[in-house]
Amino acid sequence: MNNSLEINYIKKCLVLIETRLNWGASDDWTSYDFEKLSEVIQERTGVTLSITTLKRLWGKLKYDNIPATTTLNTLAKFAGYEDWREFKQQVQPGGIEIPPQKSKPRRKWMYGLLGLLPLLLVLYLALLSNRKSATTINKADYTFSSNKTVTEGVPNSVIFSYDATAAGEDSVFITQTWDRRRKVRVPANEKAYSAIYYMPGYFRAKLIVGDQIVKEHDLMISSGGWLALIEQKSDVPLYFKKEEFQKNSGVVVSEALLSAYQIPLQPSPPVLRIYNVQDLGIKNDHFTFETTLKSGYDLGTAACQRVEVLILCKSDVFIIPLSAKGCVGDLSLVAAGVAVQSSKADLSKFGCDLDQWVKVKVEAKDKRVRFFVNGEEAYALTFPNAPTDIVGVQYRFSGTGAVKDTRFMKDKRVIDL
Repeated sequence: MNNSLEINYIKKCLVLIETRLNWGASDDWTSYDFEKLSEVIQERTGVTLSITTLKRLWGKLKYDNIPATTTLNTLAKFAGYEDWREFKQQVQPGGIEIPPQKSKPRRKWMYGLLGLLPLLLVLYLALLSNRKSATTINKADYTFSSNKTVTEGVPNSVIFSYDATAAGEDSVFITQTWDRRRKVRVPANEKAYSAIYYMPGYFRAKLIVGDQIVKEHDLMISSGGWLALIEQKSDVPLYFKKEEFQKNSGVVVSEALLSAYQIPLQPSPPVLRIYNVQDLGIKNDHFTFETTLKSGYDLGTAACQRVEVLILCKSDVFIIPLSAKGCVGDLSLVAAGVAVQSSKADLSKFGCDLDQWVKVKVEAKDKRVRFFVNGEEAYALTFPNAPTDIVGVQYRFSGTGAVKDTRFMKDKRVIDL
């Protein structure tokens, strides 16, 4: 295989995917973006590409090998082709086309061209100067703010107020969140834009003129305590009422509750999300987190009982994977800029019996993080990203799930959720 040629094809495919997503420059993508991209790819292709794999493809993590055929087929399918073979047959990779050989120009034309070079250079520099001055933006000429229609909980509408009259003929966009699919064009001469948030979390809203961010601010959509929902193909999830899932023992979404909403568990169980999002006043470089959970459903495609526990931070995330012991060969642990793949590290201690209650504990001090499962250290690492605030927790189950005894601690301070 010609690796250089294959890499050119891969780069072309990634460009096509970025164009389809319209999330902005991939250089600016964060862990949240790759997490969401993994979900979107799984939804459209039925294949899950891990966050680590996606980061390697986009050059966020060092990796010199050619991706597996399964990965390439998935990328091609997501880009709109049947498989990788069809993609390569129909697309010319950039940078490998060989132009036809031309006859040598007559020497007098060469001399004439050389004589024109100084004039062409002057014209080019003048055009470049004009272009730069035309695209110079004074950020002080713009304003951008937002107000929520309800204090907490979802769905939650947000009214963005902006002044972008200084943009002139430039395009103006508002990006509601890290998910750049929510990047929408707005009229420069208008003053307000409204949007609905269906999931809680921390977001960074941006006002963009052309391709430049001129204003941005934090936006917190809290969950209003515990929240349980089922993902749907549309943007609007199925929300459970608090009295349906909140029990004395904690949060429980059972088969009976799913059946009451006519949500089938076969052939594929639904994605259950449980949230508790709020500003905790604790940073991710110094904290202790404890929770107890179980899945309770292991039939059909849910045999691995995959569970993810996410510690949500401002512009960052910890993702703690759990699964049945026989499925630990395909796990990915994420912690504020570090991604650990089970194919290259021993994550076997994240395997457990999820039909029973499982205790998870995370201890962080000076960015050194230790992960415990049922009292045994499962992994330890030091994360590179700058410390940031913790804003809550999210759980992801396949089908049913239950959570209890969840708390964050810092020194003597205890926050029970």
